Amino acid sequence: MDVAGQAAADALERAGGLLAGAERVVVFSGAGVSTDSGIPDFRSPGGLWSRYDPRELGFRRYVSDPGTRRLAWRLRRELHRLEARPNPAHLACVRLAEAGRLAGVITQNIDGLHTDAGLPAELVCEVHGTGRQFVCLACGERGPMGEAVARVEAGEEDPACLTCGGIIKAATVSFGQNIPADVWARAEALTAACDAFVAVGSSLVVQPAAGLPVRASRQGATLVIVNREPTPLDDLADAVLHGEAGTLLPALVSAALRARPQR
Repeated sequence: MDVAGQAAADALERAGGLLAGAERVVVFSGAGVSTDSGIPDFRSPGGLWSRYDPRELGFRRYVSDPGTRRLAWRLRRELHRLEARPNPAHLACVRLAEAGRLAGVITQNIDGLHTDAGLPAELVCEVHGTGRQFVCLACGERGPMGEAVARVEAGEEDPACLTCGGIIKAATVSFGQNIPADVWARAEALTAACDAFVAVGSSLVVQPAAGLPVRASRQGATLVIVNREPTPLDDLADAVLHGEAGTLLPALVSAALRARPQR
């Protein structure tokens, strides 16, 4: 093993040692957790925001502009066709739960892959909503996203609610749209109760979710950051691992469980 490889291995073992004594680990997952499942992230070269200005898809424009809705539905159809499956990063969270050490996963992702991997719904807090459903902005009617996408595939560029005729959109939190109060309260409660906070696959720039690791650190929880690129919070963390979530998160969980075996 070369010097760089040995340094990376040492950093991984040190991070695992920091997590070994944690009883209430919160994993905070971003888009980098799902890239190994074939879901493109937003900010990296070739990501969604390199193709579209995020303001073009903001909530206010979605509501006011049929052209924005047509674009959003084309993108939603594209993502729906991916048929993504959980990858080793999602399965690492399940392993942590099976070891009795996971308090919960707070995820910025809308793909539902954490539950597909086997995590109980009560352990998953989707702060940015879910792309698995659509919701009517007028009457609140919900349904499977597949039904709405099928209408788009059939030629409806901007499908309306079949119950009231209102505007429908993915049941996600768009730019300019507030996180539901009950969901945010749950994310804050998980953060307040954790003794270790692992931020993985997130650029840690999207607020207010990016404030959660700061809060965890300030209350004394161990903070570990796993991300391909540096983040604005690296200097705050107790350990930082740079690389792919699908490789590093399973290795980190293994290191933590080796240091303190499963109960």
